[in-house]
Amino acid sequence: MGDATNETGREPIRVLVVDDQELFRRGLTMLLGIESGIEVVGEAGDGVEGTALAETAAPDVVLLDIRMPKRSGIEACLAIKEAVPSAKIIMLTVSDEEADLYEAVKSGAAGYLLKDSSIEEVAQAVRVVADGQSLISPSMAVKLIDEFKQMSRPERDHVPGLRLTERELEVLRLVARGMNNREIAKELFISENTVKNHVRNILEKLQLHSRMEAVMYAVKEKLLELP
Repeated sequence: MGDATNETGREPIRVLVVDDQELFRRGLTMLLGIESGIEVVGEAGDGVEGTALAETAAPDVVLLDIRMPKRSGIEACLAIKEAVPSAKIIMLTVSDEEADLYEAVKSGAAGYLLKDSSIEEVAQAVRVVADGQSLISPSMAVKLIDEFKQMSRPERDHVPGLRLTERELEVLRLVARGMNNREIAKELFISENTVKNHVRNILEKLQLHSRMEAVMYAVKEKLLELP
């Protein structure tokens, strides 16, 4: 669904912008429209309209405000993932202090962008998540991990990490350090494709939906030694 790599010369990455602030939404739509390899296929002012548009426009990436009327960004994230499972969702937030960052990860968000990011950062974020990678700033990663630690309760007495191979644990540690597939491949002297397969296996074994969720889970299960 969508293009395989979204590299130059391929089909453009189809983007949907959902934000209740009209000026911000229009500005983002216009600026993204100028970027090569990116096509804005729709814009919506609330989560209900955004979900309906996602169904008809079948975007590759959705830029979604975490705070909206009618349907919160979290609810819209869940609804869009259900309607268009292949869509990658980037939450737009004014602050990385948001209390519900963790909830958005659980709802299938691929990453976060602060609203004061430059257009280059937004375009880069769109390309990164379209390529199947997660996007999260170091400050947000720390917040998420802290929040996860506070929220985590010993609900399960099994340790799924034991099912991971040494190599998978190695890959997971590098994912936790914010490395992308290319960087992990270089670090471990393996191909990028092999890294993708390892990440897919890790998610399947842990029954998780995103790289970020895998990192949070690993922290909870004390599989990683993080500072």
